[in-house]
Amino acid sequence: MFMKMRMLVLGLCVGCSSLWAAGVSYPNKPIRLIVAFPPGGSTDIIARLVAQRLGEQLGQQVIVDNRGGAGGTLGTEIAARAAPDGHTLTMGTTSTHVIAPAAYTTVKYDPLKDFEPITLVASTPYLLVVHPGVKASSVKEFVAVAKSQPGKLNYASAGTGSTTHLAMEMLNAAAGMNVVHVPYGGNGPAGTAVLGGQVQALFGSMPAVLPHAQAARVRPLAVGTDKRSPALPNVPTVAESGYPGFEVSLWLGFFAPKGTAKPILARLEKELTAIANSPEMGALFEKNGASPLTTTPNELTQLMGRELQKYGKVIKAAGIQLK
Repeated sequence: MFMKMRMLVLGLCVGCSSLWAAGVSYPNKPIRLIVAFPPGGSTDIIARLVAQRLGEQLGQQVIVDNRGGAGGTLGTEIAARAAPDGHTLTMGTTSTHVIAPAAYTTVKYDPLKDFEPITLVASTPYLLVVHPGVKASSVKEFVAVAKSQPGKLNYASAGTGSTTHLAMEMLNAAAGMNVVHVPYGGNGPAGTAVLGGQVQALFGSMPAVLPHAQAARVRPLAVGTDKRSPALPNVPTVAESGYPGFEVSLWLGFFAPKGTAKPILARLEKELTAIANSPEMGALFEKNGASPLTTTPNELTQLMGRELQKYGKVIKAAGIQLK
């Protein structure tokens, strides 16, 4: 009996020691931050801003690894299967952790079961923009043009099943119009398409399209959030433009593979929260049309649960089902 008790105590001590060591020695090599979209998009922009500061805080380089494709599901699956040692993280978004799992029937990860949520770092509105050649300066005028030419106007998205896809489909349904979907491999390529006139519209996330709107390379019509964006205070919301209740935004946060040690997660939460809430990062976020937004791991889990239900209903109503 004495020996059994002694072995149990010894085992508990070893387990605690391992966790303590994981927290104290972490990180002991560069950290890989998987971004499930190509360079140049909103997720990539915010990820790189935070990664540089996180690397400085942790004393190890944080390397952004872009793994785009299939609405962000390919890179997110890679992150879910990575070793849970804290040296592989992913920038999760509304698209990767809510929209895609609800829209794709073959997603090979569970956003709630396969990841350890750490914290959100930012949120940003979606911005409806059109090519300057489109004769519309408001949502009302855009809807009128679209209805006068049913099936003739196209819109780009960051990929089938992405939030940029769903946002425009929500507007299509609300306005009773038929603007045709053309999927691209991320916000960057989608923005390039509307800049070049290959498509006429894009409901893109703010960091990716804001510079083009400010330079008049595209014309901003409305933001998808319930309040106007400080970055474009003269641009109305979709709700103000005649579609009350319309609301869609992008949140961005950090996730680790399931099973990552709690001391590592606690260290990352502490550092990321401090980075996101710092005045310097706030200024950088604002410059890119984003706002700091932090959560506890539990709050992030609850947010995902609510939005999986919310967008699941929208996806079902729109008849979106992807493989």
